[in-house]
Amino acid sequence: MSARAAIVAGSALAALLALFAARGQEPAAAQTGDAAGAVRFTTLDVYVASSEPLAAWQFELAERGGRMTVVGIENGESAAFGDAPYYDLETIQRGAADRVVVADFSLSDAASLPVGRTRVATVHVRLTGTAAPDYELRLIAAGNSAGEPIDAAISLGRP
Repeated sequence: MSARAAIVAGSALAALLALFAARGQEPAAAQTGDAAGAVRFTTLDVYVASSEPLAAWQFELAERGGRMTVVGIENGESAAFGDAPYYDLETIQRGAADRVVVADFSLSDAASLPVGRTRVATVHVRLTGTAAPDYELRLIAAGNSAGEPIDAAISLGRP
């Protein structure tokens, strides 16, 4: 794990603990009672698929019902994007990220870039209530190593 990734991972854990302390709550596994106040955590894998080498990408993730808070973000599976992607860490640390814009780029040569379906990020979220989440995922941009836009598709998966 790179130093940058370790700092981001440590910051995400600190933000999660601060969120519980600020709200006076125990983790979801220890909670009981009212279903409307139920809290649970999950991870969402974000995939970008392209027939060309992917050198840059940006996406936005939200939950239409307002039941999601992003608590952390990890990098994906490609060595071309080895560090955690770029996002608003301060907002996540404050526990105020009900949506998030995430992006990354690689200066690797085209032969080292991923082609096909690639997991670009794993997003850790806190969900409230018992209703199934209604995620909205939008690919804002995808580009090649020359900085040109490329056709790509984005999708969510769960581990």
